[in-house]
Amino acid sequence: MKVYAVGGCVRDRLLGMPVADRDWVVVGATPAEMIAAGYRPVGRDFPVFLHPGSGEEYALARTERKTAPGYHGFTFHAAPDVTLEEDLARRDLTINAMALDDAGRLIDPFGGRADLQARVLRHVGPAFAEDPVRILRVARFAARLPEFRIAGETMQLMRRMVEAGEVDALVPERVWQELSRGLMEKRPSRMFEALREAGALARLLPEIDRLWGVPQRADYHPEIDTGVHLMLVLDASARLGAQLPARWAALLHDLGKGATPRDEWPRHLGHEESGVELARAVNERLRVPNDCRDASIVAAREHGHIHRALQLDAAALLRLLERCDALRRPALLAQVLDACEADARGRTGHEDDPYPQRGRILAALDAARAVDAGAIAAGVGPDGRRIAQALHAARAAAIAAAFR
Repeated sequence: MKVYAVGGCVRDRLLGMPVADRDWVVVGATPAEMIAAGYRPVGRDFPVFLHPGSGEEYALARTERKTAPGYHGFTFHAAPDVTLEEDLARRDLTINAMALDDAGRLIDPFGGRADLQARVLRHVGPAFAEDPVRILRVARFAARLPEFRIAGETMQLMRRMVEAGEVDALVPERVWQELSRGLMEKRPSRMFEALREAGALARLLPEIDRLWGVPQRADYHPEIDTGVHLMLVLDASARLGAQLPARWAALLHDLGKGATPRDEWPRHLGHEESGVELARAVNERLRVPNDCRDASIVAAREHGHIHRALQLDAAALLRLLERCDALRRPALLAQVLDACEADARGRTGHEDDPYPQRGRILAALDAARAVDAGAIAAGVGPDGRRIAQALHAARAAAIAAAFR
């Protein structure tokens, strides 16, 4: 029995990056031998075990065979006669198909180290085409390693897979898993640019794909193209260190511009309202978690009002806070404000602009939340409608006083 460190931990070590998780492959062992040695089985589709001490995953070397469309359509073979090279051959990219033995020697049958040095994302072999998730993974690695380029032959293969309908077999949960991970990478725009180049974005997120080529007013958006603007917004959200709900909201905030009739370009009056319905449809289709869904809906509907916060009086600020449900859910407002700041900075020449709207809105929220709702209710009596009206008036007055 031989044990090898494989995959991402080897890649990151060679890149000089921190190694967060380690994966291991075991060659020459049976499941019974692993269990006898104290490993705990956890794999459902193929034998994976948890180390009795470290808790790290150890997988038996395996091969796989395509049996049906999509990424579920595989049968796996794990046996003591499966070699390390056979196991590595089933992996996606050459930079992920390397291993280290217990003496620290590199096993690199597919040229992964050379591709690391050349900064190239290249598929290992023809088996890549059997799993459509790998299109998403390559795009995600493009976002994680923005200095790397996707090899021409790999992009061509990805396009052929899309044309063959492989992407259409992906289930929503798997698409969301990869998209959400890509959004949290160093330069998330590269994921969506790679998916677009492969033709996969039009299949997975047509609402976003159609934004390229849609012009905006140059006095507001020097970059003009809405798709280009969206990519600048995504990268601005990454520079802000925004959390996933804010980055997802940033991605979906301008969908309505893709629905503007051509004869109205470059103006997009009412795009917020149409964008809300499109954002709802995307969230439902991909079964997006509630926190991301809610942030994207509020950002799509309110980003124009938030951008104009410096011009809003106390009453208008309070109405904005109420529409954002900020009095009950200040954390939701924080995500929306991150998305809006990224939107403001996602414009050519405005990447480092201040965003004073955030401070004004948060000051208004602090003033409104400082109002003693219990005292208001006690003074008005049991009439719920009168309590709501009195509380609204008191909060508006508190906001107005805060800005005197």
